[in-house]
Amino acid sequence: QTISMLFAGDAMQHQAQLDDAKKEDGSFYYNDNFELIKEEVSSADIAVVNFETTLGGAPYGGYPAFCSPDEFAISLKRCGFDIFLTANNHCLDRGSKGIFRTIDILDSLNIKHLGTYRSNQERDTKYPMILRKGDIKIGMLNYTYGTNGIVAKQGAVIDYIDTTLIKRDIAFCNIKGADIIIANIHWGEEYQLNQNIHQKKLADWLHKNGIRIIIGSHPHVIQPIEAITDSCGNIDFITIYSLGNFISNMKTQMTKGAIIFRMNLVKENDSIKIVNPKYAKIFTQRPDIVKGEPYKILPCDSSYIKNNITNTKLRTDMLVFSEETDKLFKKYNKGEINEYFFSKNSSSYCINKK
Repeated sequence: QTISMLFAGDAMQHQAQLDDAKKEDGSFYYNDNFELIKEEVSSADIAVVNFETTLGGAPYGGYPAFCSPDEFAISLKRCGFDIFLTANNHCLDRGSKGIFRTIDILDSLNIKHLGTYRSNQERDTKYPMILRKGDIKIGMLNYTYGTNGIVAKQGAVIDYIDTTLIKRDIAFCNIKGADIIIANIHWGEEYQLNQNIHQKKLADWLHKNGIRIIIGSHPHVIQPIEAITDSCGNIDFITIYSLGNFISNMKTQMTKGAIIFRMNLVKENDSIKIVNPKYAKIFTQRPDIVKGEPYKILPCDSSYIKNNITNTKLRTDMLVFSEETDKLFKKYNKGEINEYFFSKNSSSYCINKK
């Protein structure tokens, strides 16, 4: 029994993205944003994205109170994402009504989601999320450090980072027969390329209490990856401190790119092995750099850049992001986590061992 999983970082909608996606008839079109990554995302059995906006209905807006058209969620689903994470610091940007409408729309689109709920009763019914494929059961958790000081009302529930609550949720995962538990955590300091002491302490606590895989978001830049192996060389635990921005209009150098993370979960003799963990670099092309072109997520390996990117500014930005990512990971990553290339005109699905 094997399950392939893919994780992507912050899917955001700033005002410039809204303006670019809006058509003359008032509709919004996003499919071009994901054209080059759709095949890769869709190839995973389970693909997960941090949905860092709301579907609160018109009028739409970017920072500081994010609210996106329903078409954005539809296009992410069409791209191949199966699960949306909604516990993040922007989930209350349109208040509790925004949470309720976001849940309603995701439900109407048959998109699995976790992290926010209409009530405690709904949370108790739907959380923790247990994903099943064959004999494999995966427990999925999602928490945020805060919601920018906005308080939930009308019964809305947000999963905040609270070790007492998390410990109870882990126990429920075990009661429900989860073979492995994944915690998706919205944490850390924005724009910092290294995890802080609070992230490290929480990661250690999570692993100690039964979480084998941690997927981080919020800093809007990448942060290191740690893989801890047992005495036989098998991976016990993985922490990705931050995946970075999947798509956004942020303009500082390291916010323009990100990684996607893949792994296989293999069940053998009632135990789960984490097999072939790897990451690929991606980069968001923006219309202010490539005139007349939409926002688009691009592969960001040297071969793709060399063979496809002719815009001088874009080429330079992509190379800088790629090189800085390599330096950071070479210095701070722990364990063997390999880079891979998903572009067909890169060295075909090559694994670049560190």
